[in-house]
Amino acid sequence: MTNNYETMLVFSVASGEEALNAMVEKFKSLIEANGEIESVDVWGNRKLAYPINYETEGYYVLVNYSSAPDFPAELDRVVNITEGVLRSLTVKK
Repeated sequence: MTNNYETMLVFSVASGEEALNAMVEKFKSLIEANGEIESVDVWGNRKLAYPINYETEGYYVLVNYSSAPDFPAELDRVVNITEGVLRSLTVKK
């Protein structure tokens, strides 16, 4: 059984463009390995509503995918231990 999910990832822009692309590819490959990606919407640099770790801008990526119900917890665990991720939110559609 699979469910549809939507994950918003906000990355730090302080590490540079190459590091941003590497992190986006890392999470895309992790999701592809455990489910099926429907769409990846890169919003790019946006001003944050409030400073996070003294940063006022973030790089936003929205990923829609379907996976097993236990995968979002694993994705959240990997996001929390990855340096350079400011915020993330996963919602079951």
